[in-house]
Amino acid sequence: MKFAICMGRIWIARAGVGVVLLSAASLAAQAAASSPHPDPAELMRKAVEKEIKASTDNSMRFEFRGVKTTPQGSTTRLYVETKEGTAGLVVAYNGKPLTPEQRQAEEARVERFVENPQELRKKREREREDSERTLRIIRAMPNAFLFEYGGEEQGSESIGRAGDLLVKLKFRPNPHYQPPTRVEEVLTGMQGDVLVDAVAYRIASIDGTLVKEVSFGWGILGHLDRGGRFVVHQLEAGDDDWEISSMTLSFTGKILLVKSLNINSAEIFSGFKRVPPDLTFAQAIELLKKEERTLVGNPSASKLAHK
Repeated sequence: MKFAICMGRIWIARAGVGVVLLSAASLAAQAAASSPHPDPAELMRKAVEKEIKASTDNSMRFEFRGVKTTPQGSTTRLYVETKEGTAGLVVAYNGKPLTPEQRQAEEARVERFVENPQELRKKREREREDSERTLRIIRAMPNAFLFEYGGEEQGSESIGRAGDLLVKLKFRPNPHYQPPTRVEEVLTGMQGDVLVDAVAYRIASIDGTLVKEVSFGWGILGHLDRGGRFVVHQLEAGDDDWEISSMTLSFTGKILLVKSLNINSAEIFSGFKRVPPDLTFAQAIELLKKEERTLVGNPSASKLAHK
């Protein structure tokens, strides 16, 4: 999306319309060429195109750790991405390894996906739907928002790619945007900042806040209250593959206009390691069990659970 330039009313006296238009075009071209900053809308569009393209690349899969913190405490999980879905195993609560009883129950929970192919298909379908909704949101961003330059910083080991230039773009709702479905409707009430890697053309960070109540339709009906916020960071996990490194959510609202919705969590992902792209779900479960035993047998397992 290219920004429309509002020129106001121009009264023309003793000059042809063609001359005025040519002069305006020349001045606009000179201004663009002399600008020290990249065009915000174009930069965002390129980044979105790269994100969408990357989402279809299944050649790289990872094993990693996630620590999710809520007002009730923290939960540490190990994850392995597979062609059949993402396997996840809880290994600690509040930094402490599971008790034998908790471990037995958790292993039984994940093994049911292997023993019941229908359950695994349902899980894979839910993940596919979540991915599609996310892609629809990302795809809509260049049209749903108006962008302006907000500064620059360098990528690091925790956000973006170390050493790359990150351009901050401030965004606000585009008043002319009409969301095609309820999924994209959440964008009409959001503003904030996005960090775009100007070298790799990837989104390194999104920090969005709801400035009004908005409806949503993720398979259910409801609304999110004004003031809700989310922050998502991405980093290069290796070989130009980018993964989410942290996610903070703070939302309140209603589900089905009756049930209260209260989301308050922060999750950090780390320890990304490549795994074979053809790994099965059953093989991933065995790998997770092995990693869990390593944590339990490590004297500093409680420390590892917080990394």
